[in-house]
Amino acid sequence: MFALPLSAPPAPRRPSAFDIGPASRALVATIGTVMTLLCVIAIGRALAGMTPELPHLRHAAIAVHVVAVIPAIPLGAYVLLARKGDARHRLLGKIWLALMLVTAFSAIFITSGGGYGPIHVFIPLTIFSAWRSVATARRGNIPAHKRQLVFTYVTGLVFPGLAAFLLPGRLMNVMLLG
Repeated sequence: MFALPLSAPPAPRRPSAFDIGPASRALVATIGTVMTLLCVIAIGRALAGMTPELPHLRHAAIAVHVVAVIPAIPLGAYVLLARKGDARHRLLGKIWLALMLVTAFSAIFITSGGGYGPIHVFIPLTIFSAWRSVATARRGNIPAHKRQLVFTYVTGLVFPGLAAFLLPGRLMNVMLLG
């Protein structure tokens, strides 16, 4: 006779708790909250008629860009701050990366003065970083995945978002400050 080895089934993978450092958590939470509030205020002002005419929103690429980036700001912060490794994390992470890619690809069609400006450097950074985020997760290299996603959040949302709010004439600047 032969014996079948009896072994316990593999233990289910436990989701890790917060796996970005405390400084990164504080930075993401602060930036995510502030940028979300700025977006809400800007949109509220525009909806209340407290801004000048917004002809930019008639351009399809700008409309798609804004519709994708607005939920990406708080969702990205949530994904970075919430429990990691479970089905919810993976689903919300996929949704967030899809929003980031829609944001980046729509920005390709947004030009000012007939050409690209310095802000467009974030397009390839975002696309490459999104790809690297998925690749590192699939390889099981979670520390690199974590670094890549923080990089994606900062280079795909924070820096371009600051430019959108601070540079005169940009849509979010007009909506926020009039």
